[in-house]
Amino acid sequence: MANLRNFLDRVKPNFEPGGRFHAFHSVFDGFETFLYTPNTTSARSGAVHIHDSIDSKRTMIIVILALLPCFLFGMYNTGYQHWLALGSTDFPFWELMWYGFLTILPRVAVAYIVGLGIEFIAAQIKGEEIQEGFLVTGILVPMICPAEVPLWMLAVAVAFAVIFAKEVFGGTGYNIVNVALITRAFLFFAYPAKMSGDRVFVASGTPFGYGTALPDSFSGATPLGQIVGQTGPNIELTGIDGKIIDTWQAFHGLIPGSFGETSTLCILIGAVILLATGMASWRIMVSVFAGGLFMGWIANVFATPTYPASFLSPLDQLLLGGFAFAAVFMATDPVTSARTGTGKYIYGFLVGVIAVLIRTYNNGYPEGAMLAVLLMNCFAPLIDYCVVQANMRRRTRRMLTAKSARQ
Repeated sequence: MANLRNFLDRVKPNFEPGGRFHAFHSVFDGFETFLYTPNTTSARSGAVHIHDSIDSKRTMIIVILALLPCFLFGMYNTGYQHWLALGSTDFPFWELMWYGFLTILPRVAVAYIVGLGIEFIAAQIKGEEIQEGFLVTGILVPMICPAEVPLWMLAVAVAFAVIFAKEVFGGTGYNIVNVALITRAFLFFAYPAKMSGDRVFVASGTPFGYGTALPDSFSGATPLGQIVGQTGPNIELTGIDGKIIDTWQAFHGLIPGSFGETSTLCILIGAVILLATGMASWRIMVSVFAGGLFMGWIANVFATPTYPASFLSPLDQLLLGGFAFAAVFMATDPVTSARTGTGKYIYGFLVGVIAVLIRTYNNGYPEGAMLAVLLMNCFAPLIDYCVVQANMRRRTRRMLTAKSARQ
């Protein structure tokens, strides 16, 4: 490590103003601060602020670590669903993991290359530091999409999201909506055939020539996708093998779905990591689940055959689809969520309510977490404003009361 530090110190003058490669100062700075915590201080008028070692890059790395259980499980589940679709009864662990890895690797690479490439260009144009927010966004995007979303579509969607949902607002810390969810929303509305249906959520190809391709006649809808068309109170959800999906299966996640969203168990492990390190708000997480349970209970009480999803139990509403993943990793985004204490409760509760509301009462869209989070991203500043104004009015009344008492 000392040799690497010495090497960076030796070449650094070349990237400073006046150096041969000064045009690439932002690139060098981004690489250096990724490897080492900056040792500079903020100073103004002689006052110095001491920083600890947890800067933005370290924060992003912790979030990525929290995502790893879901990512690793997604690799296994991608291979597992593919083996099931082939009719296999033998599931070799490492072969399944390798298949899932080869399937998702190009999507992760494209997301990072396109997203970071745009951010590097923007930093160079503006003469600013490389912003590290895409370290998390780059891995989130493939995890909330089908495992085989076409690479060129993913590239277009990532470019759109980074430019129009982030850079035009000023970059990391200034975007008003979640960039990863904007990517998914772009894909969903621009290329719906690749984001929904009976085939897209089970990998069918041979990545890098590995594995066996599925026949063209294969179909395998996600559990939520199977609800439409059912009429009775006894909703039956089945896996690729035709077996009933119960609550336990929905919890551990060996079911079709987006790459990283199926396992609530792994999502909760990630939640523990985020909460233990102080990287996410427990107020938002708890209130999202509370809102989902509340709306799921209301829907179940007034269940009707017109809306089959209303027959799902409140618990199943939380375990199926991307609800839990959105509650832990999307709604808690510190940039786009509410920031006041009371506002976090309100924001999270409404995310949970709206997610289940959309999922239940829109038969053409068997998921609601994405739109719920994006909608509440837009209302988060208003929620905070109302909370602050309410606090100001309460304090004003308290002050006037105390003043009257003194008189």
